[in-house]
Amino acid sequence: MIKPSLLMEATSHTAMGVAVGLTFAFLVTHVTALGIATLISYSPAPDAVMLMFVGTCAITFGIGATLTGLAITLTEDPDTTRRE
Repeated sequence: MIKPSLLMEATSHTAMGVAVGLTFAFLVTHVTALGIATLISYSPAPDAVMLMFVGTCAITFGIGATLTGLAITLTEDPDTTRRE
């Protein structure tokens, strides 16, 4: 059975991963030394390519953060608050 708290943790990890992915895409496209924005602007449809690049970064980071968060959550000891 899936616990609601596990779903909330997975959702929060997903949101954090998407935010990091969007930040990464923003930084990569605005640092001129990398040349990503120039490469995108030379494409036949730069708006679509930029949207695909940003979406791919967001989805990739979101999935990675979700899987990492689930792995950490499911392997940690649930009885960490009680001390004897």
